[in-house]
Amino acid sequence: MRVLLDMNLPPRWVKFLRERGIESTHWSAVGDPRAADSTIMAWARHHGWVVFTHDLDFSALLAATRAEGPSIIQVRTQDVMPEHIGDSVVAVIRQHADALEQGAIVSLHAAEARVRVLPIRRI
Repeated sequence: MRVLLDMNLPPRWVKFLRERGIESTHWSAVGDPRAADSTIMAWARHHGWVVFTHDLDFSALLAATRAEGPSIIQVRTQDVMPEHIGDSVVAVIRQHADALEQGAIVSLHAAEARVRVLPIRRI
């Protein structure tokens, strides 16, 4: 699995994830830092990357478009530094790797993770 960090997460996540065997890059290394979320999503989908974010807009884009990807890992905590939540993020990536490969939104809260399979459908 390849993880693309969006602009609202610090680039030091890349080293943290790579040291744990998870291929990763920061959006600033592959695209325009001022790019719209939709541009980041399109790039990730086209290149097969999972978007790692603290921004709710990415999930909203998936819901609005009913897209089947890219998958999203969404951190819903105040402290988004790898020193604080890194082990939990790695555990969630490993635990939900199959869902993320198929297309899903994984939301990580302080004590739990929630998975929604894509595309998001109305009930």
